[in-house]
Amino acid sequence: MSILCVGSVALDSVETPFGKADRVLGGSAVYFSAAATVFNPVQLVGVVGDDYPVDELRFLEERGADLSGIEHASGKSFFWAGRYHYDLNTRDTLDTQLGVFAEFEPKIPDSFRDARFVFLGNIDPALQHDVLNQVTAPEVVACDTMNFWIEGAREPLLELLGRVRILMVNDEEVRQLAGQANLLKAARWVQDQGPEIVVVKKGEHGAILFTDDWMFHVPGFPLEEVFDPTGAGDSFAGGFMGHLARSGEVTPATLRQAMVFGSALGSFACERFSVERLQELHTDDVAARVEEFRRLTAFETHLAVEQYV
Repeated sequence: MSILCVGSVALDSVETPFGKADRVLGGSAVYFSAAATVFNPVQLVGVVGDDYPVDELRFLEERGADLSGIEHASGKSFFWAGRYHYDLNTRDTLDTQLGVFAEFEPKIPDSFRDARFVFLGNIDPALQHDVLNQVTAPEVVACDTMNFWIEGAREPLLELLGRVRILMVNDEEVRQLAGQANLLKAARWVQDQGPEIVVVKKGEHGAILFTDDWMFHVPGFPLEEVFDPTGAGDSFAGGFMGHLARSGEVTPATLRQAMVFGSALGSFACERFSVERLQELHTDDVAARVEEFRRLTAFETHLAVEQYV
């Protein structure tokens, strides 16, 4: 079954201490789809301008993605430019040009409206509401948001939380949203607003999943070389939702597995600029990295406990 993904389709210029890339593929929907299609087809909805190299998205079609929901508008595509500091945890935005994205109003094709799995990328909450008004009976709706919407569109965002099952945000965002410094208390506050599952992304330190009665933490994969962390969070979301859709069910076991697959895809995204690494990724690569995650985190509980009883 396909995942409906609605978000930005952009061009990025990125500079890190290890190199630079000019006007390469970017945007939340592109990173999400590049990761999710490793596991499962995606129906992508977004908008591009006259300057967008659409042919460079063909690798998604080769994996079964449906790009017919991408609108072509007259004007320039959404463009972002940024420079990362040496630790790659902080960055400076050098330029943002919304272009045709400023007038984006998602139009969900009829063939996409029965999607069971829906991912709402980081766009205006009013547009996220509009998407949900156009789909028929989604079973799993996940959404992302950011500080800009938390501060500037809080009321529609809070209304949206009552319509989604999974919220995926970073640690700074969930603290701002809930007004709580403690991540557990912040996640509980979010759950009171509607989502039964909260995934808090912590960059190189991994991610934590919160449900009503259990939590699960997955570490970030230790990489020897990190070229570009842009899109790592959206790639995490793609791996997470891709695995859930392929499994066809949301259970404690599939959620734990989805966290590991998400962290694996997020780590792959950092190994090259743009979606270059995700383009060439094979399922064997993912399986090998997931096995490394198992080795990193596995230990024998009974041997540790027996020392103290």
